[in-house]
Amino acid sequence: MQSSYAAERPADAGTAPPMTSWVGVLSFAAIMMLVLGGFQILEGVTTLAHQEAFLSLANGVVELDYQTWGWSHVILGTVTVATGIGVFLGQTWARVVGVIITAGAALTHFSFLAVAPLWCSILICVEVVVIYALAVHGRDVRSKP
Repeated sequence: MQSSYAAERPADAGTAPPMTSWVGVLSFAAIMMLVLGGFQILEGVTTLAHQEAFLSLANGVVELDYQTWGWSHVILGTVTVATGIGVFLGQTWARVVGVIITAGAALTHFSFLAVAPLWCSILICVEVVVIYALAVHGRDVRSKP
């Protein structure tokens, strides 16, 4: 099985191998990171502005520390947005962080399978495809030398 980059190439190797059709999946991953990171930032800022955060459970409502909840969302959202930009630019660090963030999301959705089995199954499948695209074809978005 051959990927788009069978082996590391020296800098003076000439033209880059042709891009594969996985560039679309990588662009989807980057756009989703930008959008979802933006939502995370907005949720964090909203929590900090209203100074309240609640977690609804089956047996009641739990009040959370709004500072911790808000800042954790702002930080996670900022990292996710930066990662999305890095994936668009073909940065290796962004691919690694993107895989970590997406794997965390897949594990989170796995824990909610009992609550929403169809939706969580769809999300887990998409996240597996995104992880594969980032891990195997992540360099396809780099511009040609």
